[in-house]
Formats: sequence, C-alpha cells, structure tokens
Amino acid sequence: MEENQLLGIYRPKGIMVPLRIPNQEQQVIEVNAEVIDATADEQENPHFIESNTSAISLEELRKTCIVPSFRDNSLTISHPVFAETVLGAAQDYFNGETFGELECRVSHQINGRIPTALHKPAKLLTEAELTKFYQRFCFCFEISSVSKTIDGQPINLTIGGVRAYNEQNLYSNKSSEKFKIFIGWRVRVCSNLMLTTDGLQDRLEVMSELDIYKATLDLFTAFDPIGNFNMLENLINTRLSTQEFCNIIGRMRLYQALPAKIRQELELPEILLGDSQINAATRQFVSNKNFGINGADSISCYQLLQCLNESSKSSYIDTFLSKNKNCVDIARGIQKAIEGRDDENYSWFLS
Repeated sequence: MEENQLLGIYRPKGIMVPLRIPNQEQQVIEVNAEVIDATADEQENPHFIESNTSAISLEELRKTCIVPSFRDNSLTISHPVFAETVLGAAQDYFNGETFGELECRVSHQINGRIPTALHKPAKLLTEAELTKFYQRFCFCFEISSVSKTIDGQPINLTIGGVRAYNEQNLYSNKSSEKFKIFIGWRVRVCSNLMLTTDGLQDRLEVMSELDIYKATLDLFTAFDPIGNFNMLENLINTRLSTQEFCNIIGRMRLYQALPAKIRQELELPEILLGDSQINAATRQFVSNKNFGINGADSISCYQLLQCLNESSKSSYIDTFLSKNKNCVDIARGIQKAIEGRDDENYSWFLS
C-alpha cells in the first residue's frame, strides 16, 4: 500500500483488495471501517438531490419492494445490492477510514398487485396484496475522515451511485444492466457534489454484482483526489463581477435557444443546464447566504460553481450527475476564459 500524506488515505497499487464474489463461498477479510450516524446533521444539511425524490432506507427497500425481473424471469440487481456492493468496494479500498451514513433517495414509484388480487377493485386491495418498486434510485455516503476546507467551508470525499430502470429493457431476456457510480468532493454545508471526468462513470453496463465491484475499484484507482481538490480550491482565485455574471446568465439562456447547427458553427461547449436551472442559479447568486453576492462587488468562480450546483438539485435522479459534472466544466471554462487560457470558447459566454 502507498500512503497519501495529504488526505491520510491508502491507495492500493493495482487491485490488492479482497474480491466480494456474490453467491460463492470464500474468505472475506473484515474491514476496519467505522460507520458514524449522520442523523444529527439532517436538519442542518440539505439533500444532495431534491427534485421529486423522497428519502428511504435500505431496510425499507428490502422489506417493502419487489425486485423486477427480465422476461426470462432472471432477477435484476436490486437497489440495496447495488448500494451495498459500492459501499463494500469503498470499505475495502479506503481501508481504515471512517464512513458516514448511507443516504438513499428514490422516485417514480411503480405499483402492482399479487396474482390472486388481479380482479379486485383497487379500493378493496389490502396492504398484503399490493406490490411496488421504485424506478429510480440514488445513494451516496461520505468518507468522513477524508475532509478538507475550501473558502472556509468543509468538504468531504463522497461516493455514490444512480440506477434507473427506465433505461433498462426488462422485456428482453437477461442482459447487461445500466448503472452510474461516482466519487468526488461534497460541500458539507449544502451537500453540493463537485464531480469531474475521472470521478464519474455514467455509462456502466454490468451483468453481476462482481462487475459493479470491479468497476468501482477501477473508478477509485483512476480518481485523483488531490488534483481535484487543488483544481476546486484554485477556482477561488478568479473573480467575476456582477456584470460578468449577468453576461454568463444571458448567454446561457441564449445558448438554449440556438439551433444545434449554430452551436456547432460557433464551436460552443456543451451546456446541460436548462432554463429552470439557469433561473435557479440566478436566484442563488442573489440570495444564497453561503455562495451568493451578499453585498460584495464580485464572486469567485468557486461561488459560481456552487450557484450552478444548487440549481441542478432540481434535476431528475438519472440526469443530476452529468449536470453536476457540467457545472464543474462551466466554472473551470469560465476561469480559463478570464485568465486568457480559453481553449473551448467559454469566452463567448462572457462577451
């Protein structure tokens, strides 16, 4: 093992951790990882995503939800198994670190009934005759012992994943299943995720829990926490005037109206935020007590990032990760444009 002195974590050279192979007898090495209860912080910290989601525990998912199957009756990987596999990989990789509580959120409840109640009126169905599962599921947890500070705000290394059954063809025979996993920094005061390319795997297609486990380890190995932290911290050094912020917001709204052909001709970078997120970011600029203008004459690119990140919390579960990453890309691009290092034409948003 090679110790990372800045973060106090251990990064394996290659995959030198016990593989947790489901449904096979094997010896599994117990991990010395303390899990802390974050319930006391729930009132203080907003959710990492809001939209139309609701909080749920893994235990409730196990007890109250069925697991959808493919046409050939092969089971899909359940939401709890997905979350526990990623958590297990994290505990193995970050051996000895302290982990926070696993937060889960769901949306799009799919209701059903058992076969013996097929012809029963809906109002007469009993609880035992009802079935349900949630089409969309996301979770995350912090490595509480890996913490840094940016602009006076604590941030923690955070890991999680997303799955949406609407992306899966359940009418086919058993096939690869689609998931998204991530690792990145999260601002403790507002639970804003700050994701970069090396910390996001948004097109993971697997056949088993073991595939998820291996892909998660690969993501951790490729992720550079120090480089990501330094990049985010450096955003503080570049300032935006109110006029420049207004130019960015106006151009982002114009971007939404431009035909794709004109965007290509102008060689504009991709902006995933829609009108509702852009409007929300403007309100954050005016009123957010942590990252807004608050009577000053300018904000930093780091504050711009957080205003954009706050607005992306209204996105659906299956899209918020890519929007979080896009927010980081926008903040970095604007910084480069201001400093004269623009290589993706973000200067168009400042003009």
